[in-house]
Amino acid sequence: MANVGLQFQASAGDADPQSRPLLLLGQLHHLHRVPWSHVRGKLQPRVTEELWQAALSTLNPNPTDSCPLYLNYATVAALPSRVSRHNSPSAAHFITRLVRTCLPPGTHRCILMVCERSDAFASACALARAFPLFTHRSGASRRPEKKTVTVEFFLVGQDNGPVEVSTLQCLTSATEGVRLAARIVDTPCNEMNTDTFLEEIKKVGKELGIVPTVIRDEELKARGFGGIYGVGKAAIHPPALAVLSHTPDGATQTIAWVGKGIVYDTGGLSMKGKTTMPGMKRDCGGAAAVLGAFRAAVKQGFKDTLHAVFCLAENSVGPNATRPDDIHLLYSGKTVEINNTDAEGRLVLADGVSYACKDLGADIILDMATLTGAQGIATGKYHAAVLTNSAEWEAACVKAGRQCGDLVHPLVYCPELHFSEFTSAVADMKNSVADRDNSPSSCAGLFIASHIGFDWPGVWVHLDIAAPVHAGERATGFGVALLLALFGQASEDPLLNLVSPLGCEADAQEGDVERDSKRRRLV
Repeated sequence: MANVGLQFQASAGDADPQSRPLLLLGQLHHLHRVPWSHVRGKLQPRVTEELWQAALSTLNPNPTDSCPLYLNYATVAALPSRVSRHNSPSAAHFITRLVRTCLPPGTHRCILMVCERSDAFASACALARAFPLFTHRSGASRRPEKKTVTVEFFLVGQDNGPVEVSTLQCLTSATEGVRLAARIVDTPCNEMNTDTFLEEIKKVGKELGIVPTVIRDEELKARGFGGIYGVGKAAIHPPALAVLSHTPDGATQTIAWVGKGIVYDTGGLSMKGKTTMPGMKRDCGGAAAVLGAFRAAVKQGFKDTLHAVFCLAENSVGPNATRPDDIHLLYSGKTVEINNTDAEGRLVLADGVSYACKDLGADIILDMATLTGAQGIATGKYHAAVLTNSAEWEAACVKAGRQCGDLVHPLVYCPELHFSEFTSAVADMKNSVADRDNSPSSCAGLFIASHIGFDWPGVWVHLDIAAPVHAGERATGFGVALLLALFGQASEDPLLNLVSPLGCEADAQEGDVERDSKRRRLV
């Protein structure tokens, strides 16, 4: 699926499926609403109307099903007819699976996605996850031709008019962000080190007309960023704090997205084993998602001040590596006794959120990280874990996840019971819990929050994406769609407004979002 260009068009046009293979995809009751006149030009002369109707009548999704229409050139596939309340109505994960298994081969292919307008955003992001960009397979380099997949949406239900140019542009920006994040996460550390990640940040900055702020190496130490510096100081490529800042005129609030960018995590001197270390190139998934989402958000007209803060380091082993028992002074001014060098993500993020609070003056701070292996146990492989000081934003994250396909489920937020896990006799806190059976994912998030203070009046949101950042051995680009949907009301884009759970009058009436409170407002 690598080396594929993804194009969204209002109409893909007509073509013989033998020259342009076709996948028709949607929930069965939606597929039945597609008139033959709309698909005829994409299927004839190979498929008749009778064969089309017969194929639809044979589909029995449980949860999915597919039927070939003409050899391996045309296929119709059905998504689940119903999903549970903790899943996305778009059935986004099944879209990705069906595209991977049912899309016919070819150089130029077409997908006709049949859905409601409210599911178009999630469906497009799910399609993008099926086409990863990174590969080092030798065969790929011998096939220089560029493959293309053209996606056309057929909207059913309410508001089922044609797809506007602005919608197509939003889908393009969002899916480019998803694929960018996935490419960074898939790239191994011998290429995607902190130097290379900074180049990715600078490239996005140049595209958007933004010069990043970069604090690096010994300057981190001199300025008090003991978390980032302590984690990355043993690596060949030095650690860095980088910031991209979007400061539009008329902004009414300041938002900071803080991403964990551990380009590789050996565990440090508390070294991971041979079975748990492979895959740790994915430990930069939070920073990758922030970069992809920031690019898309600014391109789509983000109206408020938005800072993307990247906490970059390689948790390596060497003579300069942090030792258990070392004490570091973090940017917050608090001291941390290291009792586990493999609990490094919270250290770099503590510096990142402190910087967002103290130097950037953020009203809303969201950190995103592949933080704990326990997240996959707590909320599973598909749902990120959210921990926040705001019940309204907790609900908004869950709703945004269902709207965009990047699913989210809450963790317990109870610092008065859990933060004592970090008690130290010689410092303000330790960096790893005393009892690993006491909600470790919640505790890890609370460590980060403690460096802006549990009494901080702004909104703090922590998203642990350790498990959903990948599916098998491939990155998913998880988090890009979630950030765009969650903060959609701060965008000028009508599609992002549609999928955002915040700023909705009905939600406000239900008490889900208190828009009159600065602490919880978004627009």
